[in-house]
Amino acid sequence: EMPDLQTYSETTNDISVSVSPEYLNQQSEPSEDRFTWAYHVHIENTGSKTIQVLTRHWKITDIKGVSHEIVGDGLIGQQPILKPSEVFKYSSGTPLSTSSGFMSDSLLLIANDGELFRAVVPSFSLDSTQQIRALH
Repeated sequence: EMPDLQTYSETTNDISVSVSPEYLNQQSEPSEDRFTWAYHVHIENTGSKTIQVLTRHWKITDIKGVSHEIVGDGLIGQQPILKPSEVFKYSSGTPLSTSSGFMSDSLLLIANDGELFRAVVPSFSLDSTQQIRALH
């Protein structure tokens, strides 16, 4: 789909999560310390239970080691339900005040048998210099 983007993947508790970050040149103002990324997330239920995403817990860390956390319901305003082998995809974005950083996440899920569990979203790096180099 986006072969030029690096993809980070991890599977925990039968939930496979892949993330592809993308530096948004047009929405970034390096002279004003504003660097903006999109990230494209692909979640697949590889298990045998139907599951629902309840909450997400993002941690965004910039190159200076300053991190902030975002806890919220669902994903882009939805709490998607995934039957076995179903996929949910979404894209979102984040600004940083430094030219690089990284994000990590976990999702709180509930299975149709009532079990609550977490799925890891792989840590992925946001590196504008890498993206800019790739254009030349």
